Order: sequence, then structure tokens, then C-alpha cells
Amino acid sequence: MHKVCLLGATGSIGQSSLEVIALHPERYTVHALSAWRRMDVLLDLYRRFSPQVLVVADRAQRDDLYRAGVRCDVLYGEEGLLSIAADAGSDIVVAAIVGAAGLLPTLAAVRAGKRVLLANKESLVMAGALFMQAVQEHGAALLPVDSEHNAIFQCLEKPGAGLAEQGIERLILTASGGPFRQYELERLHTVTPAEAVRHPRWSMGPKISVDSATLMNKGLELIEACYLFGARDDQVQIVVHPQSIVHSMVQYRDGSFLAQLGRPDMRTPIAHALAWPERIDAGVEALDLLQMAALEFEAPDEERFPCLRLARQAFATGGTACAILNAANEMAVAAFLQNETSFTMIPVIIAEALQRLPVRAVHSLADVLEADAQARRLVADHLQALREG
Repeated sequence: MHKVCLLGATGSIGQSSLEVIALHPERYTVHALSAWRRMDVLLDLYRRFSPQVLVVADRAQRDDLYRAGVRCDVLYGEEGLLSIAADAGSDIVVAAIVGAAGLLPTLAAVRAGKRVLLANKESLVMAGALFMQAVQEHGAALLPVDSEHNAIFQCLEKPGAGLAEQGIERLILTASGGPFRQYELERLHTVTPAEAVRHPRWSMGPKISVDSATLMNKGLELIEACYLFGARDDQVQIVVHPQSIVHSMVQYRDGSFLAQLGRPDMRTPIAHALAWPERIDAGVEALDLLQMAALEFEAPDEERFPCLRLARQAFATGGTACAILNAANEMAVAAFLQNETSFTMIPVIIAEALQRLPVRAVHSLADVLEADAQARRLVADHLQALREG
């Protein structure tokens, strides 16, 4: 019986994970759940899964849960997250907190030697080298949950071995292209948050949906792939695949391509990572190949979607550049979702942060966190100037 800690239980990844867990009560039990918002959803999950520990944002939320009848331990704040990520009550941690907030608890789970199901790509974007070093030093098992990286993992002949050792030439990450793939450039200036979060294929949270619309999500995934699989950035190709059936591919030296296909449903990679190296039912209907439409692939348009180029440049620069990129993107996306800036200003804000802030070498986690804080201050000042202007 595996005991699962779920960081970010009320988001789309968290709820998909719990759907898979519920299919296999003989294999998995829920030890701990965390949520920062949506206390009504967390309360329902508590009643369904009977965890031993909950973690919420603050004392007021904790008190509200106790008044609602919760009888397990309720912790709060970052200290609570670090506690459940590292404690001995679970052996599997699903890292599904969105954004930079997921870095420290995910790293705590790694340092505790857990099996970590990584859905928080920002952990590797911000602190990739430090993070992967911790995985090695503490004997953690790192299983990717992002559909693209999980697909690549499934296509590897020797997971954990180097690409050259496996005869691999390239990793091909597929992108749906988002809701604005065929929009004219001028039309992008006036798209709304409601349009940006209306993804044509996937059901995701608002921040990730906007990242998909700008293609920043694919830029972050490129960086993540380089750290996960020991690849150079020129070994990772991005192709737009609107049907979202081929989740990614691996090209081998002999000319062979291996691809992982499936419906656009996060329960499939979650089930794979939970049970690896075994296979379990994910509750997902299999593809009907006879009913499947043609599979299309095209190059991404970096003029329309410059965020992809910015991410590749930040990775090539190294040091704290990726932490700056991620922080500026999080701030810009949040402002767009609040109607404080336009869709096309998102890459402009990110580019300004990368240009104005000094890039330093990363010697410790403190270097990463300081770069993150500097970028957030810079973007906050920029947004304030826009509001006042």
C-alpha cells in the first residue's frame, strides 16, 4: 500500500490524480492534501479520502475547516507544506502546485528520498541543476507527469541513462498551438482572458492555459526536458500538433521515431508515473485508431509567439536567467488575467526583465530565490507605472 501526499489537491492535476487513486484503493491511500484556495473543494476531498493531514494557506482557513467538522491535523503556510512533503507518512508525493510556490516543497520531497511525481515544471526551470543534484544525492525517484515529458520517458529504452548512450538524436515535444494558433498578429492585441483560458484540447487551470496560449508553456517544458533528460537545447525540437494525440516523440540514431499516443487526458501520465514500472487502469478510454483524424505537424510561429524564443534564450544564457524568465512570466500572466495588461504585453514584460536584470551564476537556492524576488519587484513596478500612466 502506497501512501500519497498531494501538493495542490484542488487544481486540475490534483483532482485527476485523486480520480486515478480512487480507482485503486488496494494500492494507494491518501496521507496528506494541500490547497491554498477552494476550501469547499478541499473539504469535500477530506470527506472522500480521509487524509491524516491537510495543509492550507493560513490560520483562518485552518479554523474554518475545524469548524466545518475536520478532525485530522490541519497545518498552514509554507512550513506546513514543507512538513507534509518531507514527513515519513507518505512515500509518493504528487508535486502539482502551480508556479514558483511549488519549488521549496517539491525540493523537500526530493531531499526526503520520495517518489516524486513532477507536475510543477517551475522547480526545474528555476533551479534545474540544483534540483537534479538533489535527486541524485538523496536517491529520490523523479517521474515526470507533464504529458510531453511523460511521453518521452515512456519512449526511452533506458530511463536514467544518457541520450548518447541510448542512441538518441532528438527529443520532440509536441504543442497544441493553443487557442490562437491561427490568429492574425493584430487580433492578438485584443484577446481577452476568457478567450485565452478556453483551450481547444486540454482542461487546465487559468495560468497554465494562458501559458499554452502564449507558447510559454512549451518554452518552460523545453527547459524542463533539458534537465530531466540531460539534453542540450538544440536536441529538443518543438512541433505544433493541433490534435494533441501524439504527446511527444524520440528520434533515435538509426532514423527510428518512437511516439506515445493517447487521448488528451492527464490521468494517463499520472497513472503511468504512480505505478511505474507497472501499468494500471487510468480510467481513460482508449484511442479508436479507425476514428482518428489525420495527424498534423507544423513549426511554431515564433513571431506570433515570442515567448518560446525567450525561454530558449534564457536557458542558453544560464545562471539566474530562467528564474527571471519564470517570475516575470508569472507576474505578467497574473496581470493579464486581472485585465491589467494585454495578451501581447506578456512577452514584452518578460523581455524587459531579462534585459534589465543582471544574470548571476547559481551557487545555491538563495541565488535562485533572490533572482525570483528581483524579477517580481521589477515587473510589479512596471505594472504600477502602467496603471498610473
